[in-house]
Amino acid sequence: MSAPLRHVLQTAALALPLCLAAPLAAEPSYHAGKHHPAPLLTLQASASTDVLEDQVTITLAADIEGNDQAAVDRRLTDILNQTRERAGEPADIRLRTGAWRIWPSTDRDGRITAWRGRVELVLESREIAAAAELAGKLGDPMAIADVRFDLSSEVRAEAEAALLAEVAEAFRQRADAAADAFGFAGYEVHRLDLGGSGSMPQPRGELMMARAGGVADAAPPALEPGETTVSLSVQGEVVLTTTTEPRGRR
Repeated sequence: MSAPLRHVLQTAALALPLCLAAPLAAEPSYHAGKHHPAPLLTLQASASTDVLEDQVTITLAADIEGNDQAAVDRRLTDILNQTRERAGEPADIRLRTGAWRIWPSTDRDGRITAWRGRVELVLESREIAAAAELAGKLGDPMAIADVRFDLSSEVRAEAEAALLAEVAEAFRQRADAAADAFGFAGYEVHRLDLGGSGSMPQPRGELMMARAGGVADAAPPALEPGETTVSLSVQGEVVLTTTTEPRGRR
């Protein structure tokens, strides 16, 4: 081994223990020394109100049966077109095509014995009485098959806006109570998440059974909307502090 190479190896051997003994750079720790973090508390508050449903969706349907698939399809088309023509273009009532289905009826051996079809016309409106009157006039062959009530987007937005101040006050009270309970002087709002919800519209089963038989009836059905519960919730994080300023965002 040459003298220069032996010198390099000896130098590396002396330096290696020094490198291993050198302490690694420590990650910053919030718990090191006296720098303790302020406690972070997650809170949730909610508020709700019952609002009268102001929007109705009425589904008219016709069910037919025949031996030929194409004939059933043509008959469904005629029924839908004739019903829409009779409905005209009513003000404040939106008409749209609902479900359209054709399926075979089979015997025990799997052979097609007939074809059945169903077509739907859907009426949507905030004018509940006017929609009920139109549905009653249309009558046979498209009878009322389903009625659902709900809140319009405008009324739901108004209800949630009215709940905002209530849910904010409830969150502040909960944060105040938590700070006092754990012996802190105040809190700072760190994060807030707002959320809203409402109950699903329910079908009027007794009305469906009474009018789904396809019998014409010029008298409008008596439709009575119910109430939907609109709720607003807030979930957030507050930092508990030992000073009274700031205490929340008040």
